[in-house]
Amino acid sequence: MPEGPEIRRAADRIEKQIGGKHLDDAWFAFPELAKQAGSLIGQRVQAVDTWGKAMLIRFADLRVLYSHNQLYGVWKLHSENKPPNTKRSLRVRLVAEGKAASLYSASDISLWHENELPHHPFLSRLGPDLLSQKVAPNDVRQRLTDPVFMRRSLGALLLDQRLVAGLGNYLRSEILFLSNVHPKKRPFDLTTNQLDVLSTMIVETTRQAYLQAGVTNREAWIKQAVASGEPRRQWRFSVFERAGLSCHRCGSVIERMMVGSRRLYLCPTCQPIG
Repeated sequence: MPEGPEIRRAADRIEKQIGGKHLDDAWFAFPELAKQAGSLIGQRVQAVDTWGKAMLIRFADLRVLYSHNQLYGVWKLHSENKPPNTKRSLRVRLVAEGKAASLYSASDISLWHENELPHHPFLSRLGPDLLSQKVAPNDVRQRLTDPVFMRRSLGALLLDQRLVAGLGNYLRSEILFLSNVHPKKRPFDLTTNQLDVLSTMIVETTRQAYLQAGVTNREAWIKQAVASGEPRRQWRFSVFERAGLSCHRCGSVIERMMVGSRRLYLCPTCQPIG
């Protein structure tokens, strides 16, 4: 499943395609939405936001089209007269000035008034979005030390979208490695300095993944990895997907473990449990 940075980059592409324009056509596969399609024609696409892994297309009349790609959904951008050649099921198509944004295969789609979004069954459970909302390291630190979260292992906690929205599996491994924190540690176990580093890494690593199209590794380490012939799926990461390879930092062998039924990568030397 795409993580927050990938969804935010998709939102940027959609906004570039139809943002600021008035819709000439709107089409929905689901009957409850199809009834409202006509009312969107002529509406200006005000902005395209994200909240965690959800896409929010905002219109000038304060309505918001919510969608969640889940495992299989994907947005495709194209000219109005040249739809993509795909066997996927079309769910949404928005057209403005000859350009179209089409959503395929997703099933979680709904239209809301902006004032009702806080009551959305999914969004109402999310923490702040690390990319679309103004979240600083100190904000993250306050959430980590909240009694609701502070005694939970970080390997599980970082995937809980109630903490902060947008983190996923590769970001979890990368953040913990760059913070030198073992996944079994809890916020409660960390020193003040460790909490500061972890909070900063949560914000900065997510931001880097967004700006650099999923790359979370350090420049010097990338050069070493590329020189040794590693493929992009390995050199883009500091630790994720690197089981059996040497740690960039200390040379120890990277290990893989399962946490919450999902794979996690760590350096046993840089991230000691003791």
